Amino acid sequence: MPESSAAAGPGHSDLLGSPPSAAVPIASTAAGPTASTGPTAAGTDGASLTSLQVLRSLDSGPRGLLETQAEERLGRLGDNTVPAWRPVSWPQRFVRSLRDPFTSVLLCLGLVSAAVSAWGTASVTLVLVLVSCLLRSTEEHRADGAMAALRELVATTTTVLRRTGPEAAPSTRELPVAELMPGDVIRLGPGDLVPADVRLLRASGLTVRQSALTGESSPVEKHPVDAPHRPATPSAGRHTETGEAGPFAEPQLCFQGSSVASGSGTAVVVASGGNTRFAAAYARSPRRRGSSAFDRSVQGISWTLVRFMLLTPPLVLMANAALRGRGLETLPFAVAVAVGLTPEMLPVIVTTALARGASLLAHTSGVIVKRLPALHDLGAMDVLCLDKTGTLTQDRPVVERSVDGAGRPDEQVLHWAAVNALWTLQLADLPAPDALDEAVLDAAAEHSGPDPLSAYDGVAALPFDPVRRLATAVVRRPGRLGTHTLVTKGAVEAVLERCALDDSERDRLGALAAREAANGLRLLAVALTERTARLGTYTPADERGLTFLGFVALRDALAPTAADALHVLEHHNVAVKVLTGDHPGTAARACRDLGLDPGEVVSADRIDVLSEAELAALVGRVTVFARCTPEHKARIVSALRAAGRTTGFLGDGVNDLPALHAADVGICPRNAVDVARETADVVLAEKDLTAIDDAITAGRRSGGNIATYLRITLSSNLGNVIAMLAAGLLLPFLPMLPAQVLVQNLCFDVAQLAFAFDRPAAVVLRRPTVLHPRDFLRFITGFGLLNATADLATFAVLALALHGSATSGGQAAFHSGWFTENLLTQALVMLLLRTGRRTAEGDGGGPLRVAAAGLALVGLLLPLTPLGPLLGMSALPPLYYLLLATVLALYAFGLRTARNRYRRTWRN
Repeated sequence: MPESSAAAGPGHSDLLGSPPSAAVPIASTAAGPTASTGPTAAGTDGASLTSLQVLRSLDSGPRGLLETQAEERLGRLGDNTVPAWRPVSWPQRFVRSLRDPFTSVLLCLGLVSAAVSAWGTASVTLVLVLVSCLLRSTEEHRADGAMAALRELVATTTTVLRRTGPEAAPSTRELPVAELMPGDVIRLGPGDLVPADVRLLRASGLTVRQSALTGESSPVEKHPVDAPHRPATPSAGRHTETGEAGPFAEPQLCFQGSSVASGSGTAVVVASGGNTRFAAAYARSPRRRGSSAFDRSVQGISWTLVRFMLLTPPLVLMANAALRGRGLETLPFAVAVAVGLTPEMLPVIVTTALARGASLLAHTSGVIVKRLPALHDLGAMDVLCLDKTGTLTQDRPVVERSVDGAGRPDEQVLHWAAVNALWTLQLADLPAPDALDEAVLDAAAEHSGPDPLSAYDGVAALPFDPVRRLATAVVRRPGRLGTHTLVTKGAVEAVLERCALDDSERDRLGALAAREAANGLRLLAVALTERTARLGTYTPADERGLTFLGFVALRDALAPTAADALHVLEHHNVAVKVLTGDHPGTAARACRDLGLDPGEVVSADRIDVLSEAELAALVGRVTVFARCTPEHKARIVSALRAAGRTTGFLGDGVNDLPALHAADVGICPRNAVDVARETADVVLAEKDLTAIDDAITAGRRSGGNIATYLRITLSSNLGNVIAMLAAGLLLPFLPMLPAQVLVQNLCFDVAQLAFAFDRPAAVVLRRPTVLHPRDFLRFITGFGLLNATADLATFAVLALALHGSATSGGQAAFHSGWFTENLLTQALVMLLLRTGRRTAEGDGGGPLRVAAAGLALVGLLLPLTPLGPLLGMSALPPLYYLLLATVLALYAFGLRTARNRYRRTWRN
């Protein structure tokens, strides 16, 4: 809330609600419908019109619409629903999945293989493309189905007054919200969602939560206004997202997307469907976000490899033509080498790992991942932006303490504040206390002393109104016959003005209140006075000459799990940024209470004058941004992304839509407004930070497996390609036949599916899993050269074992030896370079161990089976296996040494 109101305490519009309002005398109009009748006839605001004029412009009356009128308007204007994004069909998702860079390259390679009649390579490659697209499109379509089920959980009815004929009495009925039309008269009660934009006709203690639209944490008092007036300016204690006068500050208007906190009211619908401000905010929000962290990282790695792949076939062809005189007959081998460099299982591994993680997350934690790559983005997230209200704090205050005029603790101040809240509520016949009164009564119940509230008899009440900004209860105290006690509670300035104080004392108390407010507390001033008992009514004129008692200080109630969740996020190395529309002191106080150091709190108006570079530097060091509008939130999130941070945003209202779009991953709870759920990538079971812990863990597990697959596969593939190119230039025959390359790749691919089911080490889960192209390039270059060295050593072993034979039998043995060595080295790499537990700590039946063992068996036994000769391979002499064991032992030692050095560097 604004600083001025912080010092004065909240406007009592946030305390007790408005007094009962008399029915607005509005006559039914006899005019028939006009061309202008509809959602915009009176304007969504209509601030300059009386209630009667609004009803007339809508061809309605206080008794509601006729059934025939409602049916005609429904047919002409359509349902009262926000224009939702059209769901993407399964075929559309399937086609979109072909845009993945590797999928596109594999498709091209498959077509090239078919063009040169390499049907085996073409068939396997195209099957991989088909499987990957099927998995991705099916899983995302399943997430759409889960979202559709969530929408069915939202309440969809409202209480409407309708008439069957012009002379018939109105009857109340529960109708679907979609059938609500402009001109309908509806009734609102505590807990109701406001189903459209409405103008109040009557209200009793009505307060409305507008946080989904404005981000304002406290309920806003609403009451009818019948006289034309100029647009209001925000009163003390009132703060809109923009900090300026606007329709949300108009007391007679309630908007779709808000909800009733307390009280009741009768209102006429002035805008529905796509003409509401809710729908307008939705329409202004961008429909497509930029590429996410996952998209950027995978594309960076993909296009680096694509360049190598595109260069490989021409290099192979030219080298063989120049040195060996071979022509286009080596094209199938060149294409096979290019396919060998490609991590062709990447789309399948990525989709399988993410789909498995999303499915487990949905079953165990109730978290729905709508866009599969968003699960990886959760794991890569290193900064989470969120609002304070409802996430770090609950949507209600609690009493921090009560003090006297000297700042000393004094429970009597709380006691008298509770007397005021109780009897004002009961004698004013208000339906329910507002949030601040509930907090006062709850705190008084916990500290009930020898003078319980039930000991008093209520006499009269002067309920709160926004002009006086205070409320007074008149009670009869035990043992004090002939005397009434007036207990007054309200905004600090309003109460101090009515107390018998000199100017210096009033200034001192005001300064004390300002200091407390700057510390993030909301203050209520409490005073009382004695009056001779009388039978007549009491008026605001009696609120004079009061004796000041003290202050009741309140703070936002902390979310029960917020402190633990922030600790978990810190453990996961995820920074938290608080973007709130609230007062800087209130935001800082909540952060400190939760153990989060707010540091410098920046008011969002400061960033309006900053360049993008200056903002990027600011958001890196500031934790709390206060007084944020939706545009501020989106700009802060965009600045973090521009600075290279993988950013998540947790929000649940229309005012959060721009930031949800701007983030790498948008997160919302399932009780968020519909359009926020439609926009978000991840939907949590509850608005609870602890639910994000499970989602981050699942994302990092999937991301860690994908990263492991990429590191191992790319380094092995690069090593094999280097060895193939060297052997192709050194040997008088092809080092491996295209069919053998294809079978080898098939064996690799089947074994590598185990990466989707591996369990990464705990150290992997503590860090964001970002796929940095430069880091991958260094890794695959180093370990690829090590792999190529092992292959070249194998060539020397084969030459020694086969005595350099270049006959057909010698070529078959060479092919067999290299085929066996490739599969065995791949099995070693899978075990020694995985990000899971070390071999000594491993889970003996893990999927990677089983896959590696199967790969080794295939490498050893396939040349000995009847399939070996069909593939151009033959049995090997026993000497080769002895020498190969020596090469593998040295290779394993080199792998472990390089791996340990890499891990030490990575951890630092």
